[in-house]
Amino acid sequence: MYLKFGQVSIWPNREVIRATMPDSFKEKYSCTRVIINCTEIRCQMPSSLLLNSKLFSSYKNHVTLKGLVGIAPSGAITFISQLYSESISDREIVEQSGFLKLEFDNGDTVMADKGFTIEDLLPLGVTLNIPPFLGSNSQMTAEDVIKTQEIASIRVHVERAINKIKNFHLWDSVVPLSLFGVVNQMWSVCAFLCNIQDPLIST
Repeated sequence: MYLKFGQVSIWPNREVIRATMPDSFKEKYSCTRVIINCTEIRCQMPSSLLLNSKLFSSYKNHVTLKGLVGIAPSGAITFISQLYSESISDREIVEQSGFLKLEFDNGDTVMADKGFTIEDLLPLGVTLNIPPFLGSNSQMTAEDVIKTQEIASIRVHVERAINKIKNFHLWDSVVPLSLFGVVNQMWSVCAFLCNIQDPLIST
């Protein structure tokens, strides 16, 4: 199944993105090409302390594998990275996963959480849309609060897509070390199968 799915491109062109764009995006976020976020899955703790240090995630306090997921405004999963066996940063995973090699168009926007400080990495003509930073100000302006809320209401869909992947019972328990050799294939197949389920967002 993995080999069959691997022959199918899930990265749609700009025309498909526009044709399937929900109304909630059209007014202010019509240039959105992809919404990205990272997620982690739990792993069995290796006996080797050295290997364990590479896998350890301070965020969830156990050993994990981490991957990058991207969805179209329609909710379809359009990018799935391999799973990385170390505490890789969001910026590093964007650099190493092949995401930057995707075919973007001039004027496209990538929507992400404010932890994705990747604007300088994106192809020429592609912009980053993240929630405003508080910076040196003690509080956000009313405009920044509204923008943060708007982006959060849209970004929630990438979390829903990630949850759909994790709803496959393969991920109910800790991934054993014996499956490390095929864990990327398992992850990719689950993502592909999500795209043939009911859509996340009504167009």
